[in-house]
Amino acid sequence: MDEFRFKKKYGQNFLQNKEIIKKIALCGEVLSNSLIIEVGPGSGNLTIALADLYKDSTILAYEIDQSLKDILLSRVSDYNNINIIFNDFLKANLKTDLENYSYRNLYFISNVPYYITTPILFKLISSNLLFTKIVMMVQKEVGERFSSKTSTKEYGALTVILNYFFDIKKEFIVDRNQFTPRPNVDSVVVSFKRKKDMLELKNREFFLQLVHDSFQFKRKMLRNNLKKYDLGKVEEVLKKYNYDLTVRAEELDYTIYVDLANNLC
Repeated sequence: MDEFRFKKKYGQNFLQNKEIIKKIALCGEVLSNSLIIEVGPGSGNLTIALADLYKDSTILAYEIDQSLKDILLSRVSDYNNINIIFNDFLKANLKTDLENYSYRNLYFISNVPYYITTPILFKLISSNLLFTKIVMMVQKEVGERFSSKTSTKEYGALTVILNYFFDIKKEFIVDRNQFTPRPNVDSVVVSFKRKKDMLELKNREFFLQLVHDSFQFKRKMLRNNLKKYDLGKVEEVLKKYNYDLTVRAEELDYTIYVDLANNLC
């Protein structure tokens, strides 16, 4: 990759350490005959590791940078279980793309471009696709936000939503010196496993919107953030948990948002 010009706008920091790359791939614990989605394969190091490790599964990689086309295609030319789409993952129609594949389980394993970590997660959730497991390498501080506790500055809408859908595990830290070019922060590999005992939701889209609205102005009371909702019903639910309308969004556990959504829907 010495001849390649790294593009800051795509958040390109390529991991070269083969042992760490294999360790990330192993975190997927991919079952046979699965489909693995990857975003931002870059030079293809993780893509190839996944293809070698899970030979009877297919890797579908999305790469936005057209200048990587020749490098990537030449590196994966000997693999019949790798397909690359040179397109913006955030604009892709996942359901349409996946219609071309037959698989038993669906995975997402990726060293994602850090600047689009949150949009990628929301896209995966809103797609309504049933991912068996999601494994992502993200900025360390972002990874800590995923499983942060209530009443902390890291706790936000993304925390609530992720904790509703998934059991979240920090797998391991990756030092910034393992990347080319070297970023300013360390990274962490995080895995998300779909909860087996997920609470029932009457309307998933309504829940997602309610959570976003609750956190739109983080330091404001829920009374102000949820003006367009039935505040009488909101207060009724909050009272069950010894809260009132002066509570702030970051003080409430995800289970309370589920109860709110089901009562307001």
